Amino acid sequence: MRQLPLAILFVVGIVCCKLAESRTDEELLDEVERASIKFFWEQADPITGQVKDRGLASGENDPRDIASVAATGFGLTALAIAHEREYMDRAAIEARVQGTLEYIYYNLTHVNGFYYHFINMTTGERVWNSELSSIDTALMMGGVLTVGQYFKNNSVIGNLSQEIYQRVDYEWMLNGTDVLNMGWNPETGFLNDWWNRYCELMILVIQAIGSPTHPIPVTSWNAFSRPNFTYAGINYIHFPTPIFVHQYAHAWIDFRNQVDNFTIDYFENSVKATRATKLFFTQEMSTNFTNYGDNFWGLTASDTPYGYDAWGGPPLQGKIDGSIVPCAAGGSVPFLPNDTLAVLHNLRDNYADQAWTHYGFVDAFNPVTGWTDPDVIGIDVGITVLMAENYRTEFVWKHYMQDPHVRRAMDAIGFVNKDQ
Repeated sequence: MRQLPLAILFVVGIVCCKLAESRTDEELLDEVERASIKFFWEQADPITGQVKDRGLASGENDPRDIASVAATGFGLTALAIAHEREYMDRAAIEARVQGTLEYIYYNLTHVNGFYYHFINMTTGERVWNSELSSIDTALMMGGVLTVGQYFKNNSVIGNLSQEIYQRVDYEWMLNGTDVLNMGWNPETGFLNDWWNRYCELMILVIQAIGSPTHPIPVTSWNAFSRPNFTYAGINYIHFPTPIFVHQYAHAWIDFRNQVDNFTIDYFENSVKATRATKLFFTQEMSTNFTNYGDNFWGLTASDTPYGYDAWGGPPLQGKIDGSIVPCAAGGSVPFLPNDTLAVLHNLRDNYADQAWTHYGFVDAFNPVTGWTDPDVIGIDVGITVLMAENYRTEFVWKHYMQDPHVRRAMDAIGFVNKDQ
């Protein structure tokens, strides 16, 4: 095989570098969204609309048929984004959204409006003896309410959206306490754990307070703890869990410039959590793994070489080994844009062979060991898409917050503009 002269190869290398350097933030995020949204179209059952919990990153045929209701919630929202941006045929997207809501309302197994965490994507039946999950139901409702507002000119979608939401019996999930239970299963009843400490629970509690049919008391907002945590001089509310707990509720709820009756700005709290996460990797973890730096940092709950784990920090959680999870930065873009986008540009420009796939970024990879996760996970793909679009256009925030019950719940809690 004839080889090109070194001079030509050198010029080609310069041109490739220039092309990479010329990719703007907007172009990068558009590329990420286009690729990632394909997951929610290709890895969903075309009849039921239920989205796989995970699929092969390559996009190749994958016989696994387990869906997660949270992934379906992210997927519905992603389809609304795709419709707005005309990434695919608009009529086909709207038909998929309507079909998904029809299946959820008429066919998907539920108990008192709550859904099982993991289901068969074709039959809708519970799998793995999974729990009836209150938080995963809330994340699905995030998508249900978003498409209900976005496609409100379609009366079927609008009506089904409200019917699905209003069927959820949040009062039942209190189980006689002040805080919502984490779930229920038919074998043993309610789980021995409650949503009683700060995390992604805010979307669940706000939906529950706002329910026009089965509301919980406003006092439930005051009932969960808000523990203070300090890292590198940054003080914020944090329960020792990965960064996703500071992302998920914010994917739908626009907390910007709002404070509640505790005078807490939860958006700014997530800004602090993201900054602390970066410092944890760039200052503390980089002493053991020199690949961590300003444009390479972040772990969150994801696949690892040792199985699925909630790894990251601060404080240290799990067996950190030099890996990175792109959605740790991707799901925090609105909080710390320059810092997170620097990571995403670096991964796209310099780690594409290992980090970029048919569906955008892989779930996790390690340039030190050469390990790459063969799968992408629906909720990790989803948080990246939703937060990218919120940063670009505020799309998800705008439509989700149009739901009158969400707005009423926030008013009842006492959220006000902190500048007023």
